[in-house]
Amino acid sequence: MVSKEYRHSDVIRKHLAVTNNFTVYNEPVESVYQSRASSETFWLEYCKHTNGNGASFAQELHHPYTPHNPTPERKSEQRKKKMGEKKKAKAVIVGGSIAGVSCAHALISAGWDVLVLEKSSQPPKGSPTGAGLALDRQAIDIIESWLPQPQLLQEATLPLTIDQNQTPDGEKEVSRILTRDENFNFRAAHWADLHGLLYNALPAEAFLWGHLYLSFGTSEDKTCVKVEAKVLQTEKTIEINGDLLVAADGCLSSIRNTSLPDLKLRYSGYCAWRGVLDFSGNENSETILGIQRAYPDLGKCLYFDLNTGSHTVLYELLNKRLNWIWYVHQPEPEQKGNSVTMKVSSDMIENMYQEAEKIWVPELVRVMRETKEPFINIIYDCEPLVKIFWDNVVLIGDAAHPTTPHGVRSTNMSILDAAVLGKCIEKWGAENIPSALEEYQRIRLPVTSKQVLHSRRFGRIKQGLALPDRKLFDPKTANAEECEELQQKNMPFFAGAPLSVD
Repeated sequence: MVSKEYRHSDVIRKHLAVTNNFTVYNEPVESVYQSRASSETFWLEYCKHTNGNGASFAQELHHPYTPHNPTPERKSEQRKKKMGEKKKAKAVIVGGSIAGVSCAHALISAGWDVLVLEKSSQPPKGSPTGAGLALDRQAIDIIESWLPQPQLLQEATLPLTIDQNQTPDGEKEVSRILTRDENFNFRAAHWADLHGLLYNALPAEAFLWGHLYLSFGTSEDKTCVKVEAKVLQTEKTIEINGDLLVAADGCLSSIRNTSLPDLKLRYSGYCAWRGVLDFSGNENSETILGIQRAYPDLGKCLYFDLNTGSHTVLYELLNKRLNWIWYVHQPEPEQKGNSVTMKVSSDMIENMYQEAEKIWVPELVRVMRETKEPFINIIYDCEPLVKIFWDNVVLIGDAAHPTTPHGVRSTNMSILDAAVLGKCIEKWGAENIPSALEEYQRIRLPVTSKQVLHSRRFGRIKQGLALPDRKLFDPKTANAEECEELQQKNMPFFAGAPLSVD
């Protein structure tokens, strides 16, 4: 005989949908309710996930334990509320990339509830998107403080102890070292690996996948924010209320554009071909043996190869992967959609191979040729912003400071943004959000502004572009003093950025 509770599954489903808690359970509503509905545990769990807003649902279901006829545990909860127990403040984070998940960690650590909206239909699995990145010591320490098992970060990354700039010698088919810093102290990660570590350490119900941000509005007293989003699977629009809106939606940020509609990104003058070669199972191939001979410190070195008017990046990732980048001058491509990643045709890829053969060592070109699905990133930044919050809306990551990748700053800045924001929110409390955001801005803007401009300078030097205070850089003729400026350790706040005003 089918139980009464099971027959009422449609009522449950309807109420879960109305309260926007349809991501709470991974199992079908029927099986959840059939196994739990007869117990007080389920009712308490349900009330927890719906913030106690279950009266109409319980009355429809004729459940004996309602807010009007509560369990002893429920009575205890009600007494606590009457005694002035504070309700947790809630942040709505738009963007589920590394900046967004970092912010979720920082705000949860500060005692807040968070809800992350991400248009992707599900969390990344394996390594389908993104490419390599480099973490500095300060970002590593912050991430480890968020993880229940800090050692997992070390296990998912490889050391980058050397920062080396070199130039190919065409006649000898070898490279001449321009600079070498053996105290680099970074770690290399694949984007998807790092994202997975951070995401898996968060509660699943903190995320709404497949939700496209549409717009936001603030209350008259500037204390609440209402966000509209489209559920992509159903095309329905929902509203979400919170105390704080965090824009972690990237360098093309829609939220930033609402407050700064006239802001224009600066096209760098070049794009980046990118790829990750997975050589697992092919460790003894001529391609891999050759690249290891040509780049003997792979596995611990961040290699920059410089030629006149162009440069490449090469380093190894965990699980037998090689990450490479080649910066190429070209007119600004037509941007389609809300992404700086371009789809490329087979003809474009073949043309890239042919051009690479003219200027790079053959071992590197073979790695490029054997990489599946290389892609192009359009390289943008913008002039540093003078303000990164408005009322209870705040920018973090690339939304706050679009940057070129040459100073390996983008991910590191995002992680520090999140950490500082969390500390400021915790210090000032939910009742003083403007003061918290003002302090966050005061700590982060001086750092990120200098780092964005220095990363731009790095790129222009290595790409042989003009700068007002120096001649064009040519790695073939540059002297030792000119080459010293190529080193990553020249980045402002390289040794560490402030996390507080103290």
